[in-house]
Amino acid sequence: MGWACLASAAAGRTEHVATSDDYPDDVVRRVHFEAGGGLGWKLSAITTPRTKAAPWKIVVVTGAPSWAEYWAPALAALPQDREMIVVDRPGYAGSEPIEYVGDIAVQARALAPLLDAKPGQKVLLVGQSYGAAIASLMAADNPRKVAGLVLLSGYFGESGPTARWLLDVGSRLLKVIPRDLRHAVIEVSNQPGQLDGFRAALAKLKAPVHVIHGDKDDFAPIEIAERLVGETRTRRPMRFERVTGANHFLNDGPVEPLLAALEGCISVQRPFFHLKLPPFPSLGFFKPKGPHSAAHA
Repeated sequence: MGWACLASAAAGRTEHVATSDDYPDDVVRRVHFEAGGGLGWKLSAITTPRTKAAPWKIVVVTGAPSWAEYWAPALAALPQDREMIVVDRPGYAGSEPIEYVGDIAVQARALAPLLDAKPGQKVLLVGQSYGAAIASLMAADNPRKVAGLVLLSGYFGESGPTARWLLDVGSRLLKVIPRDLRHAVIEVSNQPGQLDGFRAALAKLKAPVHVIHGDKDDFAPIEIAERLVGETRTRRPMRFERVTGANHFLNDGPVEPLLAALEGCISVQRPFFHLKLPPFPSLGFFKPKGPHSAAHA
């Protein structure tokens, strides 16, 4: 990813590869919208145009660096009964501002318009890597708009060996590395002090929470995600899914396993309260009587 950032800067691009350009505009489309919270920023995202509203809208808040283009193949493979929008977070790629936005609560307010849905449509909110904590705040701030939350390869303040190496090198080169990579290094370095608010947000969520993590993740070790699930008291148990052999970038590979994992988060949605009534006993006085009873047997 660091190399992609350097190559993009050398070529004068904001993205590593403009993969959304590989698809027709009616399959994957670049859109812009106004940030929430009265911040006045214009934010950039890629989405799946649909002629009619799909039952589920999947909203993806990406990690650091925040490049929606990495999700373009997944958007293109999405079935017609699903919609998806993937955002460049504030301070990255095609989104304003130019400056670094370090407060995850501010980012959550800015991204809130993504949760607007059409009548009858449900929203599955996906927070990827650094975006997991931001998505959790969004869900807590907008409980009526989020039907399910997915923490995908979530980063929660503790780095694996590869991430530690990148942060160490990046922190030494902050003055010379491209903007997006510089913002990513600063973001990740300053995240631990903001995680109390993230945990408080998780604790009050009523919507189902799904944690999906690769067991070969050397950026955000799976043990950290497992500990989060074990130690965080939530209104309902979080569902944990271990993806065997997967690394930190579940969206950087074949799209079928990724889409299947997200679809699993939709298919297991259940009401918070489920009342199952026992069968009524057979009451003899409802049986037909008289000479015609045999005809009804």
